[in-house]
Amino acid sequence: MHLIRLAVAAFAVGLFGAALAPAARAEIVVDVNKGAVQPLPIAVPGFTGAGQYGADIAKVISGNLERSGLFAPINPATFIEKDLDVNVQPKFPDWKVLSAQALVNGQVTVDPDGRLRVDFRLWDVYSEQQLLGLQFTSTPDNWRRVAHKISDAVYERLTGEKGYFDTRVVFVAESGPKTKRIRKLMIMDQDGANPTYLTDGSYQAFTPRFSATSQEITYMALRDSGATLYLFNLETGRQETLGSFKGMVFAPRFSPDGSKVVFSVERGGNTDLFVMNLKNRAVSRLTSDPAIDTSPSFSPDGTQIVFNSDRGGSPQLYVMSAAGDGQRRVSFGQGRYMTPVWSPRGDYIAFTKQTGSTFHIGVMRPDGSDERILTTSYMDEGPTWAPNGRVLMFSRESPGGGSRLWTVDVSGRVERAAPYPGGGSDPAWSPLLN
Repeated sequence: MHLIRLAVAAFAVGLFGAALAPAARAEIVVDVNKGAVQPLPIAVPGFTGAGQYGADIAKVISGNLERSGLFAPINPATFIEKDLDVNVQPKFPDWKVLSAQALVNGQVTVDPDGRLRVDFRLWDVYSEQQLLGLQFTSTPDNWRRVAHKISDAVYERLTGEKGYFDTRVVFVAESGPKTKRIRKLMIMDQDGANPTYLTDGSYQAFTPRFSATSQEITYMALRDSGATLYLFNLETGRQETLGSFKGMVFAPRFSPDGSKVVFSVERGGNTDLFVMNLKNRAVSRLTSDPAIDTSPSFSPDGTQIVFNSDRGGSPQLYVMSAAGDGQRRVSFGQGRYMTPVWSPRGDYIAFTKQTGSTFHIGVMRPDGSDERILTTSYMDEGPTWAPNGRVLMFSRESPGGGSRLWTVDVSGRVERAAPYPGGGSDPAWSPLLN
């Protein structure tokens, strides 16, 4: 799973003069904080040059932006101007008549050394100004990552927020009947491309979680002999156990700096949280309540941990220091709160909530305030954050059916099935790739 670094050549100064002043950005901007956003009409014609690469790259960019819910790509069949030259200013009237507010065009070149060079421009159609110009180089087989990088650059320029398209998702791929479900780990690009199995199905795999480097995951393997926690290096394929424990071990998750793994251990009906230092494998106990404490998740600065516990009679969310001190309840709404995960921005904690026979994905502030329900369904569970803290992925099960992966933005407005068509649960979103 070796990741190839993409080289960014340079920001282009405006093709027809000096670079735009920062104030020009206000002319075209998408406010992601609004509860209701009218998607921005954007045109992404096929990039010129290098055969099919140009059309494929434009298609991936268009798909990424559309799925975000913030952009409305215009049907290419309606385009008037064809075969745009990346070095020539577009015919803006041809794009204004289509109501396009932004335009992305580019050119793909295969260099003498066989590498792919992709130049692109982002234009504000109504001010007739270039907003951004970048060049990427990569090996031809990595063209999709180039498209994701461009998508991220466009998203950031128009929203002011970091993009999340050059990422991967690891999850539990489910198949077979409910009574004999096969659960394998699978990894894919965030848009569903390049799905690859990481385990062979000879044992049940659960709760995969990424490290901060995107190159390692931790997960729980369940065999007839018991449960084991693993570290899995995605670059080398090497796996190692976190050691043997008395009792059932589950729900592992890395600390933000990747130096520790926090997890649950069940012994004799009591479940508590422990943390392991990965350098010396020293283990410390964090909770000692007679209730069930599980699903730990670090704050992005590594100083706090959110977890769920039924010590109050039903599963609720609690926050404590990373050393286990100061345990305090933060959820006080109606229902059962589970699987909390701290946003990478630090501003929210996402969770699964059950009210009666209905499940929800929701968010709240770390102190428990501003609780908002984003989804409601027969069975929604297991949220994971995109690295920009604006989108969540989760699994949704329909009555009589299997689990599928879904996404929802933090406003709850943009909810849709994830591109992967197969059965899946317990997703974990990687940080942005290097």
